[in-house]
Amino acid sequence: MFDNLREDAASSPLYEDQAKFQPAAGTTVGRSMRRSGKFLGMTSFQRFFIAVLLLIAVCTLGAMCLLVTGKIGLF
Repeated sequence: MFDNLREDAASSPLYEDQAKFQPAAGTTVGRSMRRSGKFLGMTSFQRFFIAVLLLIAVCTLGAMCLLVTGKIGLF
């Protein structure tokens, strides 16, 4: 079933069309692209929410580490 798989893939004309790159319609190539003010495609509120979740996760892990090592105690 999988005999000569590499030869079949190399002989396929599927990959020949990918060498000719053309940009999609309605897009620009180069420095003329306008900056949208979004980082990683997120709005400012979404970035703030991710930062708050990261802060909570770090504080929780730090507190758990202190409890496990015995540096602080509950009672």
